[in-house]
Amino acid sequence: MTNKELWETVLAQVQFNISKANFATWFKNTGVVSRKKDSVTISVPNSFSKEWLENKYHKLILKILKDVDDNIKRVKYKIDNKGLKTKNQSGAFVPSDDFEQLNFTELKVDKETNLNPRYTFDNFVIGSFNELAQAAAWAVSKSPGVTYNPLFIYGGVGLGKTHLLQSTGNKIINDFKKKSVKYISCEKLISGIVTSIRNQNIQSFKENLSSIDVLIIDDIQFLSGKEKTQEEFFHIFNALYEKNKQIILSSDRPPNAIPALEERLRSRFEGGMITDISTPDYETRLVILKTKLKEKNEKISKDVLEFIAENIKKNIRELEGSLNRVLIHKKINNQEPDIEVAKKLLKSFINSPFNVATPKKVIRTVADFYNLPNKNIFEQTRKKEIVRPRQIAMFLLRQELKNSFPSIARNFNGKDHTTAIYAYKKITKEINTNNKLSEEIDLIKQRIYSG
Repeated sequence: MTNKELWETVLAQVQFNISKANFATWFKNTGVVSRKKDSVTISVPNSFSKEWLENKYHKLILKILKDVDDNIKRVKYKIDNKGLKTKNQSGAFVPSDDFEQLNFTELKVDKETNLNPRYTFDNFVIGSFNELAQAAAWAVSKSPGVTYNPLFIYGGVGLGKTHLLQSTGNKIINDFKKKSVKYISCEKLISGIVTSIRNQNIQSFKENLSSIDVLIIDDIQFLSGKEKTQEEFFHIFNALYEKNKQIILSSDRPPNAIPALEERLRSRFEGGMITDISTPDYETRLVILKTKLKEKNEKISKDVLEFIAENIKKNIRELEGSLNRVLIHKKINNQEPDIEVAKKLLKSFINSPFNVATPKKVIRTVADFYNLPNKNIFEQTRKKEIVRPRQIAMFLLRQELKNSFPSIARNFNGKDHTTAIYAYKKITKEINTNNKLSEEIDLIKQRIYSG
């Protein structure tokens, strides 16, 4: 394996662990410059990139390198001021032109709209897990500002929310040439509002966003607990809504499960169409893999394809990551991998600790979901905001891990096992009649099994 091929393998895995923006920012113009015994040296364009990779992504890079070659023990970073355009004979670098052309990158983002034209309804795979969300998004794209306003789509990580949001924006741009569209992450929205307040030009910022015809905001749950930002966004929302401008939002949970969200905002979010995207079934995972292969103009055996679909259940993002690993192996070795090779290649995906639920992980995930410090869930208290999450954690320990009631009680500082029995029965009974609780537990389970 050449240095270039080694780094392409690393990049293929890195992109599924970080955001697209961070991937484009920190890994462009990087490459393996040398490899000696147990050490790999990575070239970076400047000192800022060097510091960021060393402090933020070093563990991830080293882990992936070890997965590829277990002889690798150390990683060093070297500044190359000339950039990686100067590709040497050994193929040590990944030139920036090649970087943008790699199959697994998605860097062609429109600077005006922040939309990636790669995301379309044509390459969005529809299944029972997302058909309602797709239908609602399609309806919005045909009549923005008229049908389903706001549109609120929620679901777990890596299930296709961003793809659907951006497909809607791209469709509107294509069909309504005069409409302005803006896609923005909630983190950037918050940053923009905070900066505008600091610079005393918040009114200008709000007027700018309020003039947009279609505002798309990803991961709106990050507004949780940010009172000043919520207040300013409330005014932006109203200004858009009153002018029949389309608002599209995504979240990892429904509005009524977002903690520390102002009631007036929650009410606005619930005033349009709310729909979810759940986990794809086996048949849909297989169709997604075939679609990805068609996009990449690649082929792999039916057995390997079915093996991936059967074993990679976490989300669509990891499904594509597994497929990329197999395709990179095929490219490097110039030979299509068989089922045994695929099993070895995907061992870290299938046997990942994130795919194995533990009592500690269940309790931590429940606490995080309800915005509680982990230690609070063990408190001796009757406060509803703590008792309820604790009962749900006990229910999940019984339902998902099949723990005994005495064992469950021991996880909560030695509570009596009858407390665990009561919690399990209470939640079991209520889940059949309380849709909100049922949705929350489904989302918690998605988090538990997705890491």
